Amino acid sequence: MEPMIRPQAIIDYCLAPLDLNPMNAAAEETRRRLEHVIKTFQMRLPQPVAVDFSAMPTLVINEAAHGYE
Repeated sequence: MEPMIRPQAIIDYCLAPLDLNPMNAAAEETRRRLEHVIKTFQMRLPQPVAVDFSAMPTLVINEAAHGYE
């Protein structure tokens, strides 16, 4: 997997396991907020930051513990 620089690519990758309905208002607001945070963080650094998820361990979400929504 190539490192990601674009905020939308990072957000899409992170939210993919949740299988959110993209037309849902809460999902839209979540994406908007995450994009703002990532862009703000990237603007404050002297060079673009790439995120490499290939070295990150897999995270399993326990739906039974948090509800099947």
